[in-house]
Amino acid sequence: MKKNAEILTAEILRIIARYPNGASVEDIRKNLEPETHLRKLQRYLKDMTESTIITTSGKARATRYQLAGFASVSVKQESLADKSESLIPLSAGGERVWTKVVVPLQKRKLVGYWREFLESYRPNIDSYLTKNEKMKLATIGKAAGDQPAGTYARQILDRLLIDLSWNSSRLEGNTYSLLDTERLIEKGETDNTKSAIEAQMILNHKDAIEFMVEAAPEIGFNSYTIRNLHAMLANNLLSDPEAPGRLRIIPIGITGSVFTPLAIPQLISEFFDLILAKASEINDPFEQSFFTMVHLPYLQPFDDVNKRVSRLSANIPFIKNNYSPLSFTDVPDDIYTQGILGVYELNDIRLLKDVFMWGYERSAARYAVVRQSLGEPNPFRLKYRNEIRESINSIISGTMSSKMAADYIKVRANKLPAEDQDPFTKALETELLALHDGNFARYRVSPNEFKRWRDNW
Repeated sequence: MKKNAEILTAEILRIIARYPNGASVEDIRKNLEPETHLRKLQRYLKDMTESTIITTSGKARATRYQLAGFASVSVKQESLADKSESLIPLSAGGERVWTKVVVPLQKRKLVGYWREFLESYRPNIDSYLTKNEKMKLATIGKAAGDQPAGTYARQILDRLLIDLSWNSSRLEGNTYSLLDTERLIEKGETDNTKSAIEAQMILNHKDAIEFMVEAAPEIGFNSYTIRNLHAMLANNLLSDPEAPGRLRIIPIGITGSVFTPLAIPQLISEFFDLILAKASEINDPFEQSFFTMVHLPYLQPFDDVNKRVSRLSANIPFIKNNYSPLSFTDVPDDIYTQGILGVYELNDIRLLKDVFMWGYERSAARYAVVRQSLGEPNPFRLKYRNEIRESINSIISGTMSSKMAADYIKVRANKLPAEDQDPFTKALETELLALHDGNFARYRVSPNEFKRWRDNW
């Protein structure tokens, strides 16, 4: 069966991508199925070189062909071809999307927002994830039994704050290392060699994650949650001080893409509400999560920071239903970006789904290790978690001495039923004595407040 020019060109690009040092004509030819006539292949390579899609080095039989401007992708794809366990294995559909979105910008077709992509989706009838995919993710991701919303996320909050803040920021080009991020979140120490914007981005993630976990019973796919997530993630990062939390009223472009987002404010608001309405109707938490990862970036409802909002919003069903969170651990930034481009430019979810599936498995594996070190949650502490958190916050922010704290705890305990007063006092005192530089963030106090309290204590 003859292949049309577009398919053959895409296959040639895919093969060349496997050879970071350049592919010979024979390398390309032996990988084409069925094998293409040599003269025809040489003609295609000549046309692609003249169109600057690929570049050449060497002469005559030593000529080598490489992708133009996509060296980092080439390395990734070679590793994928070798089935490296450290990188994302692509499905056949995902690989076809990749071959289209790595073509130089000038060769890709200009596109705008296609409203039917969203409007045609029917919650619980249509599904981006197959039944087997959802069952697989549910099996590896379930972290707790019948517990209140947010229980598991609270148990691993210290780790989640660092992992998700770092990985989501890294996918935006942030250059803080994991250890830099840990010091920033736990001790408030910035890296003076990096920009203030990078530190602000990470701290904004921390605030947004804490908001989702602490308000787990109330959050959902509604305007309140998503707009407040944006306000926290965009804090001090946008030139317009009113932009955080506000739906977009200006046209924008997407760097490195031929996609032009919707520009009419009324339609942006209409489709934003439609995304949230459809997401709320979806019963399966994994389909709900992935649907959000697809449609929030595609609409670009805010002036900026849309992908960050989508990555944190994708965790809403996991936090509420006590599944392992999606922290994007080890997800390569180029493949993630190309998956998003597949949605923008092709309305094709397959490459992004490969990223989502692999990324969730990777994150769940990480938290399975954390889970092994956790005991069963104490039912009493679970019952009074809000009172304990509020009390410790007051003790630290009020810079109370040990005597002042003891008096305060007695007052708080006396407000509880008689049988709970002693256990409450014991639980609260145990928490206070266990505080250190690495775990105070969960009580919503700043590093300076904690230092002042500890010095006084």
